[in-house]
Amino acid sequence: MLINRRCPKGRLGILGLAGLGLVASLFFGFSSALGHEGHDHGEADKPAVVSSAYPRVAARSELYEVVGILKDGKLSVFIDDATTNEPVSDAALQITVGESEPVNAENVGKGVYSAGIPSGTPSGSVEVIFSITASKGNDLLVDSLVPVRAAVARPTEQKHEHGPLFSSRTAIAASALAAVGFGLLFAYWRQRGRSMAASICAVMAGAFVILAAIVFGEGPTNATRPNPPEAPALSDAPRRLQDGTVFAAKPTQRLLDVRTAAAEPRTIRPAVTLIGRVMAAPDRSSIVQSIYGGRVVPGSDGIPRIGQSVRKGDLLIQIEPSLPIADRTTILEKVGEIEQLMAVTENKLGRLRPLADRGAVPQGQVNDLESELEGLRARRETVRNSRTDFEELRAPTGGIITSAKVVPGQVIQPQDVLFQIADPRSLWVEALAYDDIGSKQPEAATAMSPSGQQIALTFVGTSRTLRQHAAVVQFAIPEPPTGLNIGQPLNVMVQTGTPVAGLIFPREAVVRSGNGETIVWLHSGPERFEPKPVRVLPVDAARVIVAAGLNEGERIVVRGTDLINQIR
Repeated sequence: MLINRRCPKGRLGILGLAGLGLVASLFFGFSSALGHEGHDHGEADKPAVVSSAYPRVAARSELYEVVGILKDGKLSVFIDDATTNEPVSDAALQITVGESEPVNAENVGKGVYSAGIPSGTPSGSVEVIFSITASKGNDLLVDSLVPVRAAVARPTEQKHEHGPLFSSRTAIAASALAAVGFGLLFAYWRQRGRSMAASICAVMAGAFVILAAIVFGEGPTNATRPNPPEAPALSDAPRRLQDGTVFAAKPTQRLLDVRTAAAEPRTIRPAVTLIGRVMAAPDRSSIVQSIYGGRVVPGSDGIPRIGQSVRKGDLLIQIEPSLPIADRTTILEKVGEIEQLMAVTENKLGRLRPLADRGAVPQGQVNDLESELEGLRARRETVRNSRTDFEELRAPTGGIITSAKVVPGQVIQPQDVLFQIADPRSLWVEALAYDDIGSKQPEAATAMSPSGQQIALTFVGTSRTLRQHAAVVQFAIPEPPTGLNIGQPLNVMVQTGTPVAGLIFPREAVVRSGNGETIVWLHSGPERFEPKPVRVLPVDAARVIVAAGLNEGERIVVRGTDLINQIR
């Protein structure tokens, strides 16, 4: 009675529908919440750390570095020098595994020794003792043989247990049906003119639409996640590890011929780098030119070519001089004048000889005329042959012809450079110094040949006249290497300035990382290499100073560095 009195006609049904909608909303929301039971939102499992493919033992002392790899019941032992990483091939090795009797290892060669393990592959870690007898010294190394770590098992597929009422799909379907139902009620009440009931139905329909969208959006999020990737296969192949270090097994190090050196501090003068080029020694080189010019006439052996050896004074070519018309006219006129004088002198001589025979004139006059006639004849031949004889061009110095610019019949001009001759055993280097290195002799100067060979240089002198705003510095090469060509550019390292303390290493020990940083590779473990950024200064063509970034005694890769740096 109280409800009927408080609620007008039809309002009771509307309130009942509203309550039913609220209950349904709570019901479906609770069902969706329970749908996440048993799900773990923790971070994904991390991939397993890749280990070596075979059980191994590694030990190191002040003399030796030992790595043993157990494969097919045999232990292959690699013995290297602890400082240089050079294989030790003259050792006598005795191995003791756990509680078993000592076993003598067989020398396979190149620092590799092999011994059988009577007990086979151990199930757990076992102590291994290496007794080494070699020319460098006897040593005893002890470490544990670690079995292969199994890859982390891939977690089983995670299944999401849904709540006890409805699954996500059921909740979506029910929400959609409820929204449709309330939509139909909204149309019905609106047609009947019940605005309050129609409004409540519209609100309920919208709520169910939103609920369906929420449940639908959670579906992909809560779906079963894909399985993590398979653990990488165990391998002894060289590879770059996650921390940036490089794993290189001992067999790989032997293949790459990796060598190391210990960092030892020294004090030395740094070097200044100059850009230079190879030139022929001025006192052992020459050029061949014609004084008059003319037509090239080859000798009996032909025209010399580049690369041909010649000796001082050897005939290279002949030049046939060419006379202009005016010169020929002048010569003919001069010859005619001389012949006229000769005719006059002969007539005088013909008149005076009979008189001289009778004693009418002195014999001296006849002799004078005869001498004058001989002089006129010589002048005529000289003028007639003037610039008509071949000009012979001979080698001023001995050596190798480095340039030849003539062919038979070529017409050349005076002072044209026809040949260049240089002695390949006497070469200089001319460099430009933009920094003041002083006029005194530097402590040392070196250059690097194209084949990588270091070239020792001897300081010759420094010019006080600038060329291209730089001083010209010349060096002599006491022993030029084979294959060094004149005009070839070289980087010249001149040691000068204040001495600097640092660690001296070969240039090939320093490389560039992927980001352009200057690094060296530290041999941090028997099969582990670690990159270390450093600051370097040049010393000479083959060495650098590591001024910062390294500590004394650390082992640095000095050969095979480029190959280690390329491992990915």
